[in-house]
Parts: sequence; C-alpha cells; structure tokens
Amino acid sequence: MTTPMTKAARHARIVDILSRRAVHSQGELAKLLGDAGVGVTQATLSRDLVEIGTVKLRADDGSLIYAVPGEGGDRIPLARTGSAETFATRLSRLAQELLVSAESSANLVIARTPAGAAHFLASAIDHAEWPSILGTVAGDDSILIIAREPDGGADVAGALLRLTERQPSAEAVQRRP
Repeated sequence: MTTPMTKAARHARIVDILSRRAVHSQGELAKLLGDAGVGVTQATLSRDLVEIGTVKLRADDGSLIYAVPGEGGDRIPLARTGSAETFATRLSRLAQELLVSAESSANLVIARTPAGAAHFLASAIDHAEWPSILGTVAGDDSILIIAREPDGGADVAGALLRLTERQPSAEAVQRRP
C-alpha cells in the first residue's frame, strides 16, 4: 500500500499502528512508521500524537503504551492480547445498538442507523477487517457497504443482521439481481 506524505495519511498510519500493537515509546513508533515508508521527525511525531489525542495506558504487563481514543470517546486499546474487547466484539456490540436495517442490491448494502451514528458503525465494520467487505462510506444515518463479490451484498446484509440477533426478512435482504 502506498501512503501519500500528507498529515492526514500520517495520522491514519499512526492510528493503525497503535490499534494493532503495543507501542511503548515515540522512538519505537518512529521506527515502525519508517518501516512502513513514512519518515517523520521526533517533533512532528510528538505534535501528531497530541493532535490525534493519544493517551498512555497501562498494558496487562504493567508497562505504559500509547492508545488512541476509540469510537464514542472510550479509551480502550482494541485488538491487543488480553484486551476486554476486540474489533469483532465491538462490531457485534455496535450492530446490536445501532443497526436499524440492512438492504442489499448486487454487491451493495445500505445499512441504516439512528441519526449521527453511521460513522461509529462504519468504523467498526472497517476495523473488523471483514474479508468479504471492500469498504464503507458513512453518512449521517446510513452506510454504503461494498462487498467484494459481485453478488455478495445479500450475504453481508444477512451477516450484519445476524450480529443483532435478528433474522433478515424478505424486505431487509432483497433478492440478488
């Protein structure tokens, strides 16, 4: 993957690294960024960490690690060994709380949420790294989900609805074209 040298791209890469592994120091983070093809000075990295809102949390082994605020303002480092919540369980919990409906057509799914909640659910879908999903686009109360397979939308919509412990109805998951 090619990362443009923009501030937003650098921030995204930092968040990605911090959400996937325990990082104990700015020097360690700078090396990981360098390994990913993103050169950064210590001063820039320090500013980036402040702008992103990173915090230092105590890991299970007692050491301090960098963490980024999660969706909804909680400060849980997700997908780390020993973590109480993984990206998959977060997706399930948010789907149960926020998913109103899911309808499909070919490889597209429209998921509805309450007003203002679409970005929380879309972010959870993206972070869950669901292999059958290419990506999401979130609005205020709806998410466009793009399935990898040309006719995969119905499967994705059905799986999302199963996360809420609801079964898809004939109206919720439209027939494949």
